Amino acid sequence: MTYQGVATSYAAGDGGGACLYGPSADLMIAAMNHTDYESAKACGAHVLVRASNGASITVRIVNECPLPCAPGQLDLSNEAFAKLANPSVGRLAITWKLVSPAASEPISVRYKTGSSRWWCGIQVIGHRNPVAALQVRTANGWRELSRTDYNYFLSPDGSGCGGAIKVTDIYGEQLAIDGVALRPDVVQPARVQFARR
Repeated sequence: MTYQGVATSYAAGDGGGACLYGPSADLMIAAMNHTDYESAKACGAHVLVRASNGASITVRIVNECPLPCAPGQLDLSNEAFAKLANPSVGRLAITWKLVSPAASEPISVRYKTGSSRWWCGIQVIGHRNPVAALQVRTANGWRELSRTDYNYFLSPDGSGCGGAIKVTDIYGEQLAIDGVALRPDVVQPARVQFARR
């Protein structure tokens, strides 16, 4: 599906943002408008942006552009906007669509600061395709966790924390991840990655 909108730009600083991935050396990033951000569902998505002048660039969504950002609008890092047009333009008509990048490292998992066997937040990092759901294995079987608008999946009673995880992308592909220790604020590679679409 191709979306129409406008591109604006912002100073991305160290590349962090509302998705809470942390600093990034790659500043080909963007903030998604509030509507299409969908309470963090857009976090980590790769988006191919085409300007009306024919220029194009692929960016990764790491932030939310709050209102008055309109549906379809992308707020690109200054560095990304400059690849499409002179920054003095300010606003640029664009189309954009989700893409599945060719080269990709395995995904990683991070437990939120403060996680324990009584409560935990789990974040998926470096996924090729947007994440639709995350489940943890409990004594009673698989349990789907709720996603927060700050891009962590929460187990409020601690069930499944430190156990096996299943991650599902928006295309329905599931990845099973074992052996992720309950170590808060440590990025742990998972040795798996979603297929390219």
